[in-house]
Amino acid sequence: MRYESSTTSVSWIPSEAIPGMMRLPFDLGPVHYDDPPSDQLTDIEALSRSGAVRFINQLRAWVEVENGWIVRHGHSGRGWIGKTKLGFGSRKILFSAIGMRDLQSEPEVGKLSVRFVQTSGGRVAMPLPRKLNRPPFVQVMPPLVWTTLALTINADGSSQAEVVGASPFPRHWIYDDSLRLANKVAVTDFKSWSGDIFGERTPWGAEDSPAFVTEVETALERELSQTIMRGGTKPTIRKLKSGEALVEQGQAGDELFLLLDGVLSVDVDGKALAEVGPGAILGERALLEGGKRTATLRALTPARIAVASADQISPEALAELASGHRREEN
Repeated sequence: MRYESSTTSVSWIPSEAIPGMMRLPFDLGPVHYDDPPSDQLTDIEALSRSGAVRFINQLRAWVEVENGWIVRHGHSGRGWIGKTKLGFGSRKILFSAIGMRDLQSEPEVGKLSVRFVQTSGGRVAMPLPRKLNRPPFVQVMPPLVWTTLALTINADGSSQAEVVGASPFPRHWIYDDSLRLANKVAVTDFKSWSGDIFGERTPWGAEDSPAFVTEVETALERELSQTIMRGGTKPTIRKLKSGEALVEQGQAGDELFLLLDGVLSVDVDGKALAEVGPGAILGERALLEGGKRTATLRALTPARIAVASADQISPEALAELASGHRREEN
């Protein structure tokens, strides 16, 4: 019996992930932000050619089982190098990024499971300045983007995917064997990526960067996030340091929050009930239940949050959202 499975990462640049002056080339041209990829992928090759995403890492593998034991196995995945649109207005040209060789570790083989690991990525199409502590003190070169994925296939046909590591920038979304969005790498760090991640500090040197992975938001949250970010009222962006509270349980509050980047813990009566990542919408219960915060929201990593007003979302949508957020009852 032959069993196959896969896990896929898609790397893209959201607008809220670019800080300060580095936004100018994106806001004025010639480079561009990316729209969020679909939560259901279809044609990987066409997506990589479209200019809609930067890199795709698809780890595919298989095992053959006889009498309950794995007797053969193999890799069949690869990385896909995306294209970057450069230009002004409607006049844009697609430039390919510079692909690095795929790294496929020797599989960890047992009679009942095989674990495969694959790193794919490359250099972005546009060079960036980076400080050096030696002459010439400034180096201009394209930084590296990558993900390192792992896939374990078991003798019973089940499989488990992991994100072993990823570049600190841009955003990485993780898809399951059916190419359905399953997880997100929650934290982006443009500053360390553009300034410190090079040479030995990459998988093609001697290091990888850890990845903080969270579950995906609900379809309703994804829909409401578009309303918050692209509706008529521009939200205020708030930044939190690791360990800092966004709200405290029992506080008065009339604002709604969309987590753009990072991870927040949801604590009720001093107990951690959940960890949420990018795309989560929070704070709606205070708007529906007397104006008091029902949980403490605290940053587990540096975080960026869009702050919206209640009138941006319909009461019906808030009620539907709240019905799934009673974590202390679930």
